[in-house]
Amino acid sequence: MLNWLSSTDASDSQAVPSTNDEWMTALQGPDPDSTALEELRQTLVRGLQAALRKRVPRRADTLAEDFAQDALVKILDKLDTFRGESQFTTWAQKIAVRTALSELRRKRWNDVSLNDMLSEDEGGPTRPGVAASPEVEDDPAESTSQRLLMDRVQRIIQEELTERQRKAVTAVMHDMPLQEVADRMDTTRNALYKAIYDGRQKVKRALDDEGISAQRLLDELG
Repeated sequence: MLNWLSSTDASDSQAVPSTNDEWMTALQGPDPDSTALEELRQTLVRGLQAALRKRVPRRADTLAEDFAQDALVKILDKLDTFRGESQFTTWAQKIAVRTALSELRRKRWNDVSLNDMLSEDEGGPTRPGVAASPEVEDDPAESTSQRLLMDRVQRIIQEELTERQRKAVTAVMHDMPLQEVADRMDTTRNALYKAIYDGRQKVKRALDDEGISAQRLLDELG
């Protein structure tokens, strides 16, 4: 961990920055001001704690400290991209939150393979990333109809899509980030979009042939 980023030395520190110009002056160059670094780190920690408590409440405080250090490195690297269109600390916090959420998504899928997803779905009803509306949940008949529709979509995916399309569509249905899917499949995002689009069209045509309308579910496939 980059502890030097949070160290302070009262002998060579300056006043805490308050304006955008003061932040830039304090942080630019090979030897950023230690007081400014510590103040920014604490600001990032507070913002990250608030953001992470909604997602990982039990680990929010610990993770916020770690992610703040990682975010500081990125912020220093990106100083030349700051255009002053917002408060510097607001801009920095956005970078920190994006960094944290990206890392959480990466860790979430770290031990999950696309083949595991395919095997799981082949063995039972599909579980796409679409939740039933409150009206559906309160209506047993409608809920049953939706489950049957989801099962039919899964069968079409297994029977009519190519392996590449099946992997892409299944990953999206399980809410895996697109970049993560592209990396796992050793392809580009554009090529992945094409595979998802082609797979979605096959599912739509098969449902249309059966006189079934399932736009809400299809929207989940891209």
